[in-house]
Amino acid sequence: MSSIVVFVEQVQGSARRASLEALGAAAASGRRAIAVVTGAGAKECAAALGTSGAARAFALTDSDQYSPDGTATDVAAIVKESGATACLAAATSAGKDLMPRVAALLDSTLFSDCTAVELGSEQRATRPILAGKAIATLGCKAPVLCATLRPNTFPVAQGAGSAEVVERPATRGKVVRTAVEEKVGGKLDVKEAPVVVSGGRGLKEPANFKLLEELAAALGNAAVGASRAVVDAGWRPHSEQVGQTGKTVSPQLYFAIGISGAIQHLAGMRTSKTIVAINKDPAAPIFKVADYGIVGDVLEIVPALTEAVRAVRASQK
Repeated sequence: MSSIVVFVEQVQGSARRASLEALGAAAASGRRAIAVVTGAGAKECAAALGTSGAARAFALTDSDQYSPDGTATDVAAIVKESGATACLAAATSAGKDLMPRVAALLDSTLFSDCTAVELGSEQRATRPILAGKAIATLGCKAPVLCATLRPNTFPVAQGAGSAEVVERPATRGKVVRTAVEEKVGGKLDVKEAPVVVSGGRGLKEPANFKLLEELAAALGNAAVGASRAVVDAGWRPHSEQVGQTGKTVSPQLYFAIGISGAIQHLAGMRTSKTIVAINKDPAAPIFKVADYGIVGDVLEIVPALTEAVRAVRASQK
């Protein structure tokens, strides 16, 4: 049976969900999924990946610090040794840094930020292009398809299997990540949150973003996002910006509140599973992509929506 190699990111022995989605995509193809994990906690993480679809897991040891060029060398070597026909990673900062290096070492090309992959006898990748105005399906003629997968797009495999864990020393690279600056307050990142509540200029002033924060807190699993206009105005940090020049998100549920829906913003969120738009302008472009639309004053609708969410969640306890 041919195999697929997946680079799995982990923090303190726990795999990131976006990586588990990539592992699930590999397992769903019917091919043998081989995971590669590095950094402190790699062995603990590798041992747990069998329940997420991995048949084998390589733990790169002897190094607690992530090295993109060193890890790329190791991943490419494992791809060659295992005769893998594809190599996948999540389209996170680390995945986007690592996978071009892996593709170069394998004399392949990289399909980035993919929303679907075909890993059968013919290998294809699907991804948005032209700022999300078109969807391209791309064929791969290289022996190994290399791709990064958009978070919150693929399901995580659920099972009771176990993975064969293989330890091997990590290659020492020229570049080493020495530290990671954690976000204050441990807030969910908009790229990984299953629900994103985004606001735009329709909120009128920065203080009104508190309404979005309250809605996100009521939902419990949501992150707050923002349009470029309010980020440029200094209302919100760039880390929350959704759009062509910000972050691309694909949550299960996306709220566009007071956002008109310029093409640059749509490029970053139009692959969301369900889109809810709230805007006082019934002709706002955002309504063309929304699954549900509410026309009205966001300063009145959002507090009412928050109270409704709280009431529903209280009734479920």
